[in-house]
Amino acid sequence: MLMEKVKAVDARVKNYLELTGYDKWVRSYAFVHRGWTLTSNIAESINAALVSARELPIYDFLEEVRLMFGRWNCENRQQALYTFTDLIGKFQEILQQNEAECTRMKVIPASKYIYTVHDKEKHFIVYLNEKKCSCNAFQLDEIPCVHACAVLNNKNFKKGPYCSDLYKPKTVLRTYDLPIYPLPYKDDWVIPKKIMDEIVLPPKYKRPPGRPPKKDRRKFERDIFGKKSKNCCSSCGLKGHNRRSCRKYNK
Repeated sequence: MLMEKVKAVDARVKNYLELTGYDKWVRSYAFVHRGWTLTSNIAESINAALVSARELPIYDFLEEVRLMFGRWNCENRQQALYTFTDLIGKFQEILQQNEAECTRMKVIPASKYIYTVHDKEKHFIVYLNEKKCSCNAFQLDEIPCVHACAVLNNKNFKKGPYCSDLYKPKTVLRTYDLPIYPLPYKDDWVIPKKIMDEIVLPPKYKRPPGRPPKKDRRKFERDIFGKKSKNCCSSCGLKGHNRRSCRKYNK
């Protein structure tokens, strides 16, 4: 069904996806346990957040990186600290959505841990002890699917124990438990003599062909530090105007 829709848009895309292999881009076909986000490199996401900072000198760039990671670390820790639901963020929303969609399903027990759930014209088998469902969503997402939610509601069981610990606030708190401490001003650093005596040479660089692009470094500094330059009058010394528009000079 899905590949037919892709074919209707562009048959070349369908052929490319099939040639690549479903295990490369579909979680249900993957040979390893994959997360929710498929990305080639987490560094790409960090680079996107540091576009302006990359134009700064190395010290200012590293300081901007430290501030950014410290801010993210603190915000994520505060979010987990004040979360009182079973799961955190979007995972709790997924669980609530599954709970809302399972209200009209019929549950038929086969044993203590195996159940059949009738969903409209189809039926699915839920294995509670193995945390699996024949729809594959339970074991892939590690969150009770709509069919598992129907069984848990029928048995009056809590859904928290059937969710992965990775989505729970206590796990997120442990992830961001170590704070990123601020650094003192660079003039107050205590640097060992062997480090001071070490000579660091610049990297080998070959100038690329063509005309170099024009870049206004001051623009990037203003984006980072919020500083805006103002005109300074050469006559009275005040900012905000120049000598030509100075009222004292023109008098």
